[in-house]
Amino acid sequence: MAITTNNRQRIVIIGAGFAGLRIARDLNNTAYDIFLVDKHNYHQFQPLMYQVATARLEPSSISFPLRKVFQHSKNMNIRIAEVQRIDTAKKVVHTTVGDIPYDRLIIALGCTTNYFGNARIQSHSFPMKSVPNAMALRNRILQTFEDTIEAGPAELQALLNFVIVGGGPTGVELAGAMAEMKKNILPKDYPGIDFSRLNIYLVESSPNTLNAMSGPSKIKSRQYLEEFGVTVRTGTAVEDYDGNTVRLKGGETISARNLIWAAGVIGNTLEGMPPDCIVKGNRFKTNRYHEVEGVDGVYAIGDIAWMVTPKYPNGHPQLANVALAHAGNLSRNFKRELKGKSRIEFEYSNKGSMATVGKRKAVVDLPGFSFQGFFAWLTWMFVHLMLILSVKNKLFIFLNWMMSYFANDSTLRLMLKPSTES
Repeated sequence: MAITTNNRQRIVIIGAGFAGLRIARDLNNTAYDIFLVDKHNYHQFQPLMYQVATARLEPSSISFPLRKVFQHSKNMNIRIAEVQRIDTAKKVVHTTVGDIPYDRLIIALGCTTNYFGNARIQSHSFPMKSVPNAMALRNRILQTFEDTIEAGPAELQALLNFVIVGGGPTGVELAGAMAEMKKNILPKDYPGIDFSRLNIYLVESSPNTLNAMSGPSKIKSRQYLEEFGVTVRTGTAVEDYDGNTVRLKGGETISARNLIWAAGVIGNTLEGMPPDCIVKGNRFKTNRYHEVEGVDGVYAIGDIAWMVTPKYPNGHPQLANVALAHAGNLSRNFKRELKGKSRIEFEYSNKGSMATVGKRKAVVDLPGFSFQGFFAWLTWMFVHLMLILSVKNKLFIFLNWMMSYFANDSTLRLMLKPSTES
């Protein structure tokens, strides 16, 4: 039986990503009791994770403490915990800090890195799905450049080869950022190293970079990368990596000490959910009211949800805009329910997509038209700044971008590693 407090329904939200945080904010100070559960005590702004990895931004610039967001809330309860299991019969979420009963459960866990079953690639490569991942990658990139100083001839080229797998926005933006490091920063930091030998490979299994975007954006993104000196390999895939050698489909190999995996995502698993409600990619099948099919009182929104609509018969793309739209529609329906009004079915209105490749180089697709270049770059910056939560963080990011633009440099190249002292 569901547990209520003072006759108020209890809504438990699992995950504080774009969808989870949006619906929590929408339902803040309403007539529901809200429990927001996440393993981190902060929301992380994933679209700028690559800038943390390449020492352009500090992690605090793209991270927002949850308790700060809800300081003045009267109905919000935050639990920093990992979910162990869902009991859908008793309507209880079992977590590492105790059991949380619910009347409604919203799953907004998002996705994790998909290695497509290749355990060896997983053990030797670097993902970029969280702030800790980005910091680990930053440390590795900077340490690699330190290692080049004393490296012997046989080892040097492997250190100077970076392979990025995945030609979506994350891979393209990371490749562009590293190419700008190669051109503007590394020769000043390491004058004794010949960085003309630094090779950045971008490997994508589909025929194009940014394959989900428009034709002009696909073409232009590849052109921008190649102008930066990035070696783009489309129509091929990485089959294996042992920490030293990357093997591509067809037998070609690349000697590289660093492989960064940005090739795909898969839904986070959740024990206790019936297997028949899970579809390809570990996504939960929902109806158009975001209810997980066959499970009473459970909803799924964001990347982990799979919903069929007339415009999207194969489900919605796993984008931040979709996650925000899911959360917005579900929160509206909850509010309408309080007023005795009927629910509204969801349909996604495509707001477009964009990616930046580097300074003054970006691509933007809007419904009906697309554009590239300097104005697209300004549009990309404006949109991302507006999505940042706090005014302080907007200011910090804007100042960092402006200093980087005029100085072609960054002052954030710190290796911050976990202490090994007891």
